Amino acid sequence: QVQLVESGGGLVQAGGPLRLSCAASGRTFDIANMAWFRQAPGKEREFVAVISWGKSSANYADSVKDRFTVSRDNVKNAVYLQMNNLRPEDTAVYYCAATSLYGRRSPAEYQYWGQGTQVTVSS
Repeated sequence: QVQLVESGGGLVQAGGPLRLSCAASGRTFDIANMAWFRQAPGKEREFVAVISWGKSSANYADSVKDRFTVSRDNVKNAVYLQMNNLRPEDTAVYYCAATSLYGRRSPAEYQYWGQGTQVTVSS
């Protein structure tokens, strides 16, 4: 199995940057894709970004495209989400996720999840 531990969340002013990290351990060689999702109070968990573990191709939700960048470091077994020009509507709990299959945008496609880290953007 795979274990994921997130860090980097916190308070940030609108327009500012924030970088999230997710460290993976366990059977990391089984990972095909890693992704970031977020969930605001009263809303469903939504896709943010995904990156392949073996090939650094990435895909983003339209709401964050050109503002967020996802990257990974296979040696460190980590995935990152660099968030720039944050908006109040970006406020949510952010989760990293991994799958041994080729999951893309649906939470149901991911087998492993981090505990989540709170991101709060003030106006």
